[in-house]
Amino acid sequence: MPYRICKTFEIESGHMLSKHPDKCAYPHGHTRKVEFILEADELDQNEMVCDFKIISQVMSDFLSALDHAMCINTKDPRYVDFKTAYGDRVIAFEALDPTTEVMAKTIFDHFKKKLAEYVRRGEERYPLRPNLRIIKVRLWETSSSWAEYGDGGLI
Repeated sequence: MPYRICKTFEIESGHMLSKHPDKCAYPHGHTRKVEFILEADELDQNEMVCDFKIISQVMSDFLSALDHAMCINTKDPRYVDFKTAYGDRVIAFEALDPTTEVMAKTIFDHFKKKLAEYVRRGEERYPLRPNLRIIKVRLWETSSSWAEYGDGGLI
């Protein structure tokens, strides 16, 4: 049985879903929890799947950009007004509504890319093995609702 770890972060973020038929079409926010779940068949030389510090290090800038930001579909007619008014606090989702499902995949894709870059750099203080698997990213929208995305593949 493989070993698994999970590192969790909390962010505050807003979104508006222009394709939604009800209240979610309007700007609203969530206290979101982001979970990063990784797996390895064997522990590394430090008896770890992955040092939690690596996850924090590779994702801190990306999650900071999402924190207290408004995520909006670029096709939404209000996108330009929001972007003009709030600049980098508006996160563009190119022709997609930033649903929790879409956001989970976006975070997963970024995480996978950043971990691969980390492995290529060959960090010595906190080494990372290339045979680590990212099982999924789970993004909580509320305390009772989440979406996840993962391919279970190697970094």
